[in-house]
Amino acid sequence: MEGRKASESFIIMNELVLPNDTNTFGNLMGGRLMYWMDIAASMSSAKHCNFPCMTASVDNLSFKNPIKLGNVVHIEAKITRAFNTSMEIYLKVWGEDILSQYQYESNEAYFTFVALDPTGKPRSVPQVITETEQEKQLFDGALRRRQLRLILSGKMKPDDANELKALFIKQ
Repeated sequence: MEGRKASESFIIMNELVLPNDTNTFGNLMGGRLMYWMDIAASMSSAKHCNFPCMTASVDNLSFKNPIKLGNVVHIEAKITRAFNTSMEIYLKVWGEDILSQYQYESNEAYFTFVALDPTGKPRSVPQVITETEQEKQLFDGALRRRQLRLILSGKMKPDDANELKALFIKQ
C-alpha cells in the first residue's frame, strides 16, 4: 500500500454558533464542539485512507478560550501518523468574531480513528508521508502519544513503552 502525504488529509470545517449550541453563559457547549471535531477528524481520516473510519479515542481536550454565540468555529484536521489500522489526527480549533474581525485559538486535541472493512473489522491504512517541519514534529511525537494512550487504556505496560522511557531514562 502506497503512503499518502499528510497534506492530502487536511480539511477545514466551519460552523456558526447558534443559540441551540450554547450554554447559559452564551458560550459554545463543549459537547457540541467535540461532536463537530469528531466529524472533522472522521472526514480527515477517511480522506487519508479512502475507507470508513471510526473513533477509537480522544486525547486531552482542553478549552483555552470560549467561543461565543454568533461566532464562527473553524476546525482544522490533519493526519499526523498512521500505524497498522489506526491513525492519529491533530485538530486545531479557532473562534472568529465576525463583527470585530478577530480570530482566537479555542483548543486543540488528538483523535485516534480506526479504518474498517465492509464487515466492520479493522483494515490496514496507508502510511503518512511528511513534508513540512511541523508535520515531521507531529509525526515524531505521535508514537509517544500512542504509547501513552495505550498505557492509560491498559493495553500496554509502562515497561514496554520504549519511546516514552527514552524521554526520561538515559541508556
